[in-house]
Amino acid sequence: MTHKKIKRFQIDGQIADDADIPRLKSEYVNMLYYNMRTKGYVPVLDIDYAFSTSYNGKSYDFVLSAHGVFYGPVKARKIYGLAGPKEIPME
Repeated sequence: MTHKKIKRFQIDGQIADDADIPRLKSEYVNMLYYNMRTKGYVPVLDIDYAFSTSYNGKSYDFVLSAHGVFYGPVKARKIYGLAGPKEIPME
């Protein structure tokens, strides 16, 4: 495998109730990974996603970012992610 350029993907938004943060965090991570794959990118599993929140007085603002490398839309649907130089297949 040759060295591939890593690209950062990001979602930001608001969550009304702090009790919903764990559930919505998981859903947003899955959504971000799905969006990456539809654009032909595969998540780099060695670089964990980053999720941060801040309270703005009424709700919680959040930012979620993850990193991926381009494989093409067809191949990206077959690969769960990259761990080091190894491709982890989708099962």
